[in-house]
Amino acid sequence: MLDNNILDQVKGIFAQLDNRFTFVVKFSRNREEASSLVEFVNDVASCSPNLDVVTEETSYDKLEFSLMKNGKNTGVKFRGIPNGHEFTSLLLAVLNADGKGKNLPDQMLTQRIKALKGNIVLQTYVSLSCTNCPDIVQSLNIISLINESITHEMIDGALFQDEAQARNIQAVPSVFADGKLLHVGRGSLADLLQKLEEKYGSNPIPDIAPTQRNFDVIVLGGGPAGAAAAIYSARKGLKVAVVAERIGGQVKETTGIENLISVPHTTGDKLAADLHTHIFRYEIETFEDRKIEDVDLSGKSKIVRTIGGESFSAPAVVIATGASWKKLNIPGEDKYIGRGVAFCPHCDGPFYAGRHVAVIGGGNSGIEAAIDLAGICNRVTVVEFADTLKADTVLQEKLKSLPNVEVFTSTQSTEIIGNDAKVTGLQVLDRTTGNSRIIELDGVFVQIGLSANSQPFKDQLETTPSGEIKIDESCRTAIAGVYAAGDVSTVPYKQIIIAMGEGAKAALSAFDDRVRGLF
Repeated sequence: MLDNNILDQVKGIFAQLDNRFTFVVKFSRNREEASSLVEFVNDVASCSPNLDVVTEETSYDKLEFSLMKNGKNTGVKFRGIPNGHEFTSLLLAVLNADGKGKNLPDQMLTQRIKALKGNIVLQTYVSLSCTNCPDIVQSLNIISLINESITHEMIDGALFQDEAQARNIQAVPSVFADGKLLHVGRGSLADLLQKLEEKYGSNPIPDIAPTQRNFDVIVLGGGPAGAAAAIYSARKGLKVAVVAERIGGQVKETTGIENLISVPHTTGDKLAADLHTHIFRYEIETFEDRKIEDVDLSGKSKIVRTIGGESFSAPAVVIATGASWKKLNIPGEDKYIGRGVAFCPHCDGPFYAGRHVAVIGGGNSGIEAAIDLAGICNRVTVVEFADTLKADTVLQEKLKSLPNVEVFTSTQSTEIIGNDAKVTGLQVLDRTTGNSRIIELDGVFVQIGLSANSQPFKDQLETTPSGEIKIDESCRTAIAGVYAAGDVSTVPYKQIIIAMGEGAKAALSAFDDRVRGLF
C-alpha cells in the first residue's frame, strides 16, 4: 500500500526507536477496507524491528488499531486508515510515545496535562484531506500519552458516515469528550488544554518554574511578524522570549503561497516550519501553546501572564498576535458551528456534496470559497453586504462562468436558521428594498475577513473600532517600550511579506529606543 520511497523515509524516522511497540488491529471482514487496513499497518511495522502487529478479526463492525508500548496501552487509537494528512499523526504518535519528536510540550505544559482530572474519552472525527485536522489529532494524542487517565481516537468520518451523521457532524475536526462536543475546527494544544481544564478541572500543579521569567524583549506571537521581531532582536544580542500559541501562526492555515518574493511557491506548513527552523538558529527561548491571560504594560517592566500561571517580564514587548477569522455575530451562528456553520471550505466542503450552501463574503476569500464549493455542491449562494463584490476581477470572472452560483449584493445576513440539529436556512435583509426573507439551504460558510487578536491589550492600548492596535510609522504604540507589528496592528495590507517587514521594523525600533534610554 505504501510505496518504497515512503517506506524508506519511515525507516529513517523510526531508526532510533528505544521501546517496543505493537499495533493491535481489530477488523470485521464485512468491512471492504479491512484488507487495506491490515496491509497498511504491516507496511508501517516493516519499517522497524521495534514494531509488531497483532490482528484480531471480530464479528463487530470494527476497523481500527491501537498503539501499545512495551505491552501497555498508550491510549492512542486510529479508527480508519490514517493516510493523507493523518499519516504524519501516526508517525508522531509512535515517536511521541517513545519520548521523541519536536512537537512534545515543555515541562510546564506537561505538568498541566498530567494535572487534568477525570477519566476522559476523547474522539476526533476527521477528513483525510483536512489540513487543520492533524494539529488537533496530534495534540490530543500527546495529551493521552502524557495523562494515563485519558484516551483519544482518531475517526475517519468518511468510513463511519452513519456515526458522523448520528452526531450531526458537518465540520471537521470535531472533538467529542465523553460523548459531548468539545471543539470544532482549527485549534492548538493550548486551545484544547484550556477547554479540558475548564470542563474537567485540574489537580494542583507543582511549582516547577520561576515565579517570573525576565527578558530584554518579549515577542507575543509566532507568525511572520513575531518570528521576524524575535530574530532581529536576537541578532542585536538581546535576551528574547517568544510567547505564542504556535510558531507559524495563521500561516499554517494557508495552503498555497505564491506572493512571497523570491519564493515562487511554498505552503503554509512549509513556511511555518521554516520560521521555526530560523528562530531556533538563535538563542531565543520559545514558549509555544501559550494563551495570554492578562498583561500589565504600565510600568518600566512589562508583565505578561499566561493561562496556567506563568509570568514573563521585559522592558520591551512586541505584540504580533495576528488576527483570526471574523464571525458574523448573528443569532444561530454559535449554536450551529459544526452543524451547518463552517469557516473552511477545503476541510468541510465535502460534507455538503450535492447540497445547497451559502458563502457570506464577497472578498477574495469568499469568492475563492464559492468557486471551490461550486465544484462540490449542487448550488452556491454568495451573500455580500456591500453594493459590489470586492474580490479581484479574475476571480469574479471565474465566478460568473459557473452555472450553479448566484450572487446577492446589498444583502445583510441577519440570522442562521436551524431545527436544533442542523442548519436549514439563512435569513437575509435586502438593504435596497428593506425586505427580509429566508433562503432555504444546508450550510453557511463564513468568509468575511479577519479580526485583530488584540483583546488582552485593549484596556491599555488605543485600538481602532475593528480592534487593530494603533501604531506610528515605526511600529511604536502610545506606551514607551510597547510595539505592535503585522495583522494585529493598523498597518495596511495584511500580507505575509508585509508582516515580516513590520516585525523587523518593530524590533529595530525597540533596540533604537533601548539605546537612547527611552524605556
